[in-house]
Amino acid sequence: MLKYPSLRAPLDILFLVCCILLTADVLVPEIFGSGKTKDYPLWFWAGHQILQGKDLYPSDPKEYFEFIYPPLSAILLAIPSYFGKIPLYLLLSVMNAAAWWMTAQFSNAMTGAGRIPSPWLFALPAFVTVSFVFDMFDLGQPNLVLLVMMLYGFWLLQHERPWMAGSMFALATAIKVFPVAVFPYLVWRRKWKAVAGMVVFLGIFLFVVPAPVRGYQRNVSELKTWYQGMVGSSSEQGFGQRAEQNWSWVNQSIIAVTHRLTRPVNYNQDNPAKPPQFMNLVDIDFKTANWIVVAISLAIGLGFIAVLPARSRITRLSEAEELGILFCLMTVASPLARQYYFLWLFFPVTVLIHRAAYDLRSRVRSGTWTVLAIAGLLMCLSLPVFPHDLQAYGNNLAATAVIAGGLVWHILHPVADGTVHVVSSGANPSSASSSNVLSSTTGKLQPDTQISPS
Repeated sequence: MLKYPSLRAPLDILFLVCCILLTADVLVPEIFGSGKTKDYPLWFWAGHQILQGKDLYPSDPKEYFEFIYPPLSAILLAIPSYFGKIPLYLLLSVMNAAAWWMTAQFSNAMTGAGRIPSPWLFALPAFVTVSFVFDMFDLGQPNLVLLVMMLYGFWLLQHERPWMAGSMFALATAIKVFPVAVFPYLVWRRKWKAVAGMVVFLGIFLFVVPAPVRGYQRNVSELKTWYQGMVGSSSEQGFGQRAEQNWSWVNQSIIAVTHRLTRPVNYNQDNPAKPPQFMNLVDIDFKTANWIVVAISLAIGLGFIAVLPARSRITRLSEAEELGILFCLMTVASPLARQYYFLWLFFPVTVLIHRAAYDLRSRVRSGTWTVLAIAGLLMCLSLPVFPHDLQAYGNNLAATAVIAGGLVWHILHPVADGTVHVVSSGANPSSASSSNVLSSTTGKLQPDTQISPS
């Protein structure tokens, strides 16, 4: 399943060319221009705050935070920052390139289809999400790296390494918090070793690893300040230190879209130069809007639980589909879900593409391609040629709902017995041996299928 890019495969060459161009977008302005902007200078600053023993956050949690991530993130940035901006930016670009490659590898290997996709089919999810990947390189955000950490965690979980899986979930959470949404799922599916691993390693990453660098007491104090400023702050004006973004069009989370639809919130507040714009259908107070968010979230959570098959009925196909839904929910459940967060649809899209290509029912294949086309058109509404109003109404949120709906349909309408990748009723599919896959036509065990793009 895992392979290096090959210079003999045209699509692999295209991938390498794209990575070179995306890396040039980062390095050329720094080397030949006035300097790379976006989040890159902030990462360099945070790394040097650690190297120089300076504070990451202001002493008052109500003051503005330059750096809004947990202390571990800055500590990880410190070593490459020591060598200068260009080595730091180059390392971040290489990490994004490696994460992009491995995301495609893991996603295609974990669909449960048990088929080797053609090179073009293998690459199709990457083409669909390429604008999000561009944002990762251009902005310097870590969401692509976090995605591959989560995919690797579930791959480890399926290969009977739950403690290591928990460590990957913990590392992703310690870097950017929102992957913590995986925790309730692990509890519900009774992945107790993964749950324990996530808790233990989260404690290690938050308290033990930073202690030799920052000192135990100082690290605890910084964690407390970060929590109060980022997690513990919420008001009608905003939350998490970026009030100008929370309710504006740039945020397509369930929380933000619900508030924009139920309260007179200016969705142009990220840019004071623009006239105020509102989209609320009703006019209710902040507290009531929050209760609506809670009700919607609870309904979605209960709905997810309702469609999950019992442990005795899990197949490799249904397991991939429920993980796809989980990635959809983790994306939109984050309080702040900017455009690039929807890169996490890479895996759900890959699962649906495999269903559209390999399902034995012709009408289901056609219907799945239709679902993908609708979701793709909705995501295209984020392109610069379209007004921001469409993002204010949640075009990517709607696309996520369409994709999740398609996955729900597949879970509820599996192919007939004897034509699926059946996991024996007495076994937990996530702990099934990785040395075998099941035939898509007979349900019998076959030698492991290697997934690669060439």
